Amino acid sequence: MIPAAAESRDILRRLGVPDSAFAAAGLATRSPIDGSAGPILAEADPAALDAAVARSVAAFQAWKRVPAPRRGELVRLLGEELRAAKADLARLVTLEAGKIVSEGLGEVQEMIDICDFAVGLSRQLYGLTLASERPGHHMRETWQPLGPVGVISAFNFPVAVWAWNACLALVCGDPVIWKPSEKTPLTALATHAILDRALARFGDAPDGLSQVVVGGRETGERLAADPRIPLVSATGSTRMGKAVAQAVAARLGRSLLELGGNNAMIITPSADLDMAVRAIAFSAVGTCGQRCTSLRRLLVHESIADALIARLNTAYQTLPVGDPREEGVLVGPLIDDAAAHGFEIALLQAVEQGGEVVVGGDRFDGDGVYVRPAIVRMPAQSAVVRHETFAPILYVLTWSDFDEAVEMQNAVPQGLSSCVFTDSVREAEQFLSAWGSDCGIANVNIGPSGAEIGGAFGGEKDTGGGRESGSDAWKAYMRRQTQTVNFSRELPLAQGVKFDV
Repeated sequence: MIPAAAESRDILRRLGVPDSAFAAAGLATRSPIDGSAGPILAEADPAALDAAVARSVAAFQAWKRVPAPRRGELVRLLGEELRAAKADLARLVTLEAGKIVSEGLGEVQEMIDICDFAVGLSRQLYGLTLASERPGHHMRETWQPLGPVGVISAFNFPVAVWAWNACLALVCGDPVIWKPSEKTPLTALATHAILDRALARFGDAPDGLSQVVVGGRETGERLAADPRIPLVSATGSTRMGKAVAQAVAARLGRSLLELGGNNAMIITPSADLDMAVRAIAFSAVGTCGQRCTSLRRLLVHESIADALIARLNTAYQTLPVGDPREEGVLVGPLIDDAAAHGFEIALLQAVEQGGEVVVGGDRFDGDGVYVRPAIVRMPAQSAVVRHETFAPILYVLTWSDFDEAVEMQNAVPQGLSSCVFTDSVREAEQFLSAWGSDCGIANVNIGPSGAEIGGAFGGEKDTGGGRESGSDAWKAYMRRQTQTVNFSRELPLAQGVKFDV
C-alpha cells in the first residue's frame, strides 16, 4: 500500500481543503499506521484565535435571528454533503486515527445520523406553559440561543464528537469554534471543507459561523478562558477536563465535559457466553482499546471465570492486528508511541500488583504503533485497575455475590459506561436501579461501547457529568428564560404581597 500520509494528501485535495491550511512550519502531522509524515499545518496564534472568536461573536448576532427551522436547513445540507463524501472522509479517519475501515465508515455515519436528529430538533425546541397564581397573567418557559460554543475534541473520534456538538449548536442558534486534537487535525480540516459546501448551498449564513483553530494545549487553554464563549464542550482525559472546567468556571461560564471511562462488564452464571465473548472482544479491542467506552474491567462470577478466560484466550490469539486498511484486520495501531509506552507501563504495574498476563501484551516491530491486546487476571481492583489506561488491556476479576459485583463496578473514579450479561430479570433490574450502576450509560446484554446518537451520551464522577448527542442534550447549548406576561389592567404581586403607592 502507498504511505498513509500520501493517501491522506490525495483525499484532502479531493475534499477541497485549501492550500492556505498548510505551512512551512507549524503543527506536524503523521499517521499511526506507518509513521509517515503528513502536511504541516498553520497554527492559530493568540491574535488569530482572538480574531476567530470576534468573528464568532459577530456571527451570533445574525444567526440567533434566523428561525430555528431555517437553521436546521443548513444541517440538512451538511448531512447531504457528508453522505456524498462519506467514503473519503471515513478513509481519512482510518488514515489519521488508525481505525479499521468499518469503524471509520461508522463514525461518518454517526455524523450523518446526528444531522438527521438535529434537523428534526430544529422544529422541536420546546418550552413550557406555566400556570400563574396571578389573575390575567401568562407564564411560559422558553429556550434562547446561548452564544459561541467552543468544541475541544479528542483523537479517538476525530469527527463524530464535533458533529454531536456542532449540529445541535447550529440549530440552537450558536456559532461553533472547533479546536481538534493536535493528533488528528486533518480530519477536522476535511470536515470543514465539506461544511463549506453546505454553507455555499445555504446561501446566507454569516461569516464565522463555524471555524477550525489548529493548535496544541495552549490554544485549548485560551479558548477555555475566553469570556466571549459561554459554553466550552471538551472531550478527552480527566486531567484535561479538570483544567478546562476550572478555567471556564473562573469566568462563570459553562463547560460540557465528556472525559475518561473505566468501563466494566459483569458476567453472571446465567449469561449467554457466546454472546458475551463477542461483546467483550469488540468492546475491549475495538479502536485498539482507545474509546472512552472501551471495556477495561471484566467482572466474572467465580464459577465460570476459568471457562470464560480460556475462551477469550483463544479468541485473542487469533485477533488480526495490522494495517487497518487491509481487509480482515480488526485491530489497528495505537495513536502514538506515548500510548504504547502507557500500555507497557500499565502491564508492568499490573504484574507488580499481583496480576497475571493471560495473553498478549507485546509490541510489534516495524513501522506504526502496533500491540497485541492483553488480558490480565487480577487478584483485586488495585491502583492500576482503577486508573484508565487508553490501550487494549482487559483486567479480569472474580466475584461470588451479585451485590459485590455491582459494588466493584462502581468502585472506580470514572462513571461513563457499564453493562451486565445475565438472563435474570432480577439481576438486570437491580443493575439498572438507583442502587445499581452509577454510570451515565448502563446496558443489559450488550457491551459498554457503541452508543447510538438518540440517547444522551456522557457519565458521572471523573467522566465530568456532561451529556452530548441525543435526548435533551440540546438544552446545554441554549439559555432558559422564564417569561411572564400581564394581560390584565391590574398589577397583583406574587405571594399576595401588598405594596400600594
